[in-house]
Amino acid sequence: MSYQSFEQILQKCHTEGKEFWQVIMEDDMAERNVSEQDSMEHMRTTWDAMLLAAATYEGDIKSSSGLVGGDGQRMEEYTHNTGKESLCGEYVDECIAGALQMGESNACMKRIVAAPTAGACGVLPAVLVPYFQKRCRDTDKILKATRSSISGAAGGCQAEIGSASSMAAGALTYLQGGNCEQIATSAAMAMKNLLGLVCDPVAGLVEVPCVKRNVIGTVNAMACADMAMAGIVSRIPPDQVMDAMKEVGDKMDASLRETALGGLAQTDEGMKIAEKMHASYEN
Repeated sequence: MSYQSFEQILQKCHTEGKEFWQVIMEDDMAERNVSEQDSMEHMRTTWDAMLLAAATYEGDIKSSSGLVGGDGQRMEEYTHNTGKESLCGEYVDECIAGALQMGESNACMKRIVAAPTAGACGVLPAVLVPYFQKRCRDTDKILKATRSSISGAAGGCQAEIGSASSMAAGALTYLQGGNCEQIATSAAMAMKNLLGLVCDPVAGLVEVPCVKRNVIGTVNAMACADMAMAGIVSRIPPDQVMDAMKEVGDKMDASLRETALGGLAQTDEGMKIAEKMHASYEN
């Protein structure tokens, strides 16, 4: 990507009278030397894969470790079958269920879209699929919305779930009719809320706490999109927020960057799980 900052993108939007998604798409066209149709078709293929992954979730399977599986189905059943009014409401609950289901599908080796990473694959589809099904059946608009450092090993989970949440917040803001500044603002607020989030996978697997963190990224994105649409702004400019994320990641101890040497991975229960998994590998 040729753009190094939100400021550059926003300047392009204003000087050429283009929407946020148009600027990103044109950059993709130039970088890959493809036509607008080719660029959109690539996004359409990705979107179709997200829809298929959501539609083919299996609530009765577990990951090979046995650590995850079935929670997405439990959440879906709670949403529709308990007869009780939840705190979040049906729409948000469906997004929560979607985040769990996609994260579980990843852990169970099913086909998912790693956007921005496999460990954070649940956030974007969790907000976009229910939105598409209930609020906006316009595929082209969804494709435009999805154009709005992502390695946990480099910057902790803030760089995975945090990045995914920022992307989802920007996408939702666009779908809700937000302007370019509001898109950038929602992305910045989403990242601020997850700044410092460590990457501490139990037994080194992208399962615990990764799957449930997709839920946090999902709900965070929705809240930030609504705040941006309400006219609330980030007091720290978006580019400075992203710079802060890199600084925090650089300062984060190696034990908290996907090494399973700190955080939840080193709790008593986390160590027991790791020992059990190690023993099963040896057998």
